[in-house]
Amino acid sequence: MSLLVLGGTAEARSLAQRLVADGVPVLSSLAGRVARPRLPVGNVRIGGFGGVVGLREHLDTAGHHAVVDATHPFAAQISAHAAAACAAAGVPLLRLQRTGWSTLPGAAGWHWVDGHVEAALAAADLGERPFLTVGRQSLGDFAGALADREALVRVVDDPGMVPTRWRVLLDRGPFGLDAELDVMREHRVDVLVTKDSGGSYTRPKLDAAARLGIPVVVVRRPAEPSSVRTVPDVDQAVTWLLSLP
Repeated sequence: MSLLVLGGTAEARSLAQRLVADGVPVLSSLAGRVARPRLPVGNVRIGGFGGVVGLREHLDTAGHHAVVDATHPFAAQISAHAAAACAAAGVPLLRLQRTGWSTLPGAAGWHWVDGHVEAALAAADLGERPFLTVGRQSLGDFAGALADREALVRVVDDPGMVPTRWRVLLDRGPFGLDAELDVMREHRVDVLVTKDSGGSYTRPKLDAAARLGIPVVVVRRPAEPSSVRTVPDVDQAVTWLLSLP
């Protein structure tokens, strides 16, 4: 069996590690949006396929027996492309996506919004020193409503020009609870803004906000292709792969 993993997440790296250890050829594809990504074991390609047509052409020539879409929950475009390309090529597709945070204790008291602009407006109403943990590519949506706030922005790569009052913290997780408490206290954060990434990898910031009584703004996940089977963890993904003919 040859497998294509659309990756960039901790789950994608764990899946590649499991399969390569069992002798399964794996090609992990990363979008290339991070300058120094954590690379999985096995073969790796970096960069897009060129939309549905390009991915379909790759599937036709590479001979993959299956595709696992283990991209970030907010990588909606590549997930849609994968669904269309795999359906056209007749290649089995599985979505590996960590469970969201909506059922966590306290989640009902968070400020849930449908997009980044709405999140910026909500944060502007809730505090003066927001902590933005939404990724570098989304920051432009926050510059309008929060340009005059002392926002703390945590990103992996340099975001370039940001409003003059913003403070940029270049760092890469995972961050434990104590570290999140320290950064929120040091910078006097009074509202946390994040996306519903889910899982345990970045959950400590939510626990820190709860302990400090800081309000939380959460961007809901985009809609997923309804025709694609989804599992929440690597074990179930491996079980699915082993069940393929």
